[in-house]
Amino acid sequence: MDNTPAQKIPVVVAGALGRMGAEVVKTIYSARDCELVGAIDNSPGKEGLDIGTELGMEELGVTVTSDFEGLLCSVSQSVSKYGPGSEAVLVDFTHPSVVYEHTRAAIAYGVSPIIGTTGLSTNQITELKEFSSKASIGGAVIPNFSIGMVLLQQAAAAAASFYDNAELTELHHNQKADAPSGTCIKTAELMEELGKSFNENEVDEAISLVGARGGSRQSGLRIHSIRLPGLVAHQEVMFGAIGETYTLRHDTIDRKAYMPGMLLTVRKVRKLKSLVYGLERII
Repeated sequence: MDNTPAQKIPVVVAGALGRMGAEVVKTIYSARDCELVGAIDNSPGKEGLDIGTELGMEELGVTVTSDFEGLLCSVSQSVSKYGPGSEAVLVDFTHPSVVYEHTRAAIAYGVSPIIGTTGLSTNQITELKEFSSKASIGGAVIPNFSIGMVLLQQAAAAAASFYDNAELTELHHNQKADAPSGTCIKTAELMEELGKSFNENEVDEAISLVGARGGSRQSGLRIHSIRLPGLVAHQEVMFGAIGETYTLRHDTIDRKAYMPGMLLTVRKVRKLKSLVYGLERII
């Protein structure tokens, strides 16, 4: 019998001092089968400081760095001795302006990327899927790690078969950089897989304020984005028909809600042979 202890999953967190990144660091540290091996953040004055003490934890022996590619290269080399299937994992919660480059770099260094940062375009996701497939590196772009949100999306896709009129509203804190959210876009995409059109015009609208009716997708689905302090992450899909409305809503009250889905993805991503889009591809 082989009594050799199982190798822990080496994890790098990008955006480690942000609100989501901090939760990821704490969760990875607490997981028995994971090991935090890197913390990346560009916050001024934090270079070289211990990520644990910066987050109010004990000293973890992992220092904050802004050198994204340098750390990926170092981590990739350090785990290569363990052979195939032992790749490091990157969990990225940074900014839409850099997430595409981060994902490509991770794949190039043989690190499995898990991207929680939203803002990637459909074309970029397609390119990344092709790139990861050629490299045989598993990866995941996850607009939302909440199990409840996945259930809402599946319910919305099912309801779209029966309703021709629907609008989506997503509500987030006012520090979110992209609009609409990647989660809401993913919901719309799942509803659009039917190939049908929504919200056929029945009246000539007189719109006195640009954007008052939200953004309209090619399918006719409309998306409304709200940004306010005090919010975390919320989404509503409302369907309408003669004499009734049907509303689906999901509210994230605490960012800890994302951690079970994140951990599940960390544990499964290295078994993939290319990049997948959406938590429903993992669970």
